[in-house]
Amino acid sequence: MTRLTAASQAQLDANTDLLKMASAAMGFQANSLRIMARRPAILKGFMALSAAILGPDGLIDAGLRQMIAHVTSKAAGCKYCQAHTAHSAVHRGFSTEKIEALWAFESHPLFSPAERAALQLAQAAGSVPNQATDEDFRQLELYYSGDEIAEIVAVIALFGFLNRWNDTLATDIEDSPLAFAEADLKHSDFTIPETDKAKL
Repeated sequence: MTRLTAASQAQLDANTDLLKMASAAMGFQANSLRIMARRPAILKGFMALSAAILGPDGLIDAGLRQMIAHVTSKAAGCKYCQAHTAHSAVHRGFSTEKIEALWAFESHPLFSPAERAALQLAQAAGSVPNQATDEDFRQLELYYSGDEIAEIVAVIALFGFLNRWNDTLATDIEDSPLAFAEADLKHSDFTIPETDKAKL
């Protein structure tokens, strides 16, 4: 169960436009953002940063950005963000099979060398302590421009914030990503947090 409840109804009402925009993009209302609405300036700033990093004007494929976010969240141990990013990756064209194979990305034939380079950095940088190396960047430079690498690192950093936010608050996973994780990630090593199992 979450350690901090959502903002008051008055605070939610005052941030309706931002929350509706997020819901339209995600397909559901995110509990993390409903809590963030307690501090509207933080919600507004986060939404602007998130749109700049994950929005339609990205330099790298939207599905790959979600896969990077998923591996980052897995390395950090954030189940909430793993459920969200797997759910989002499928909605952006990645197959469930590819998501389930993520932790074999270094050798699995579903992944290209370029994807492997990006996911290797996500795994290293999402770990604590950070394990990114110069070699990780040498591999990235074989496939990506400097601007694209900046975007990859931005995705990792954005989810570093979300991983800490949601793990610290024990944010409840919403029904849609929770059902997706339970039904479609059953062959992966994703496990539903005990606090969310009662919702299934």
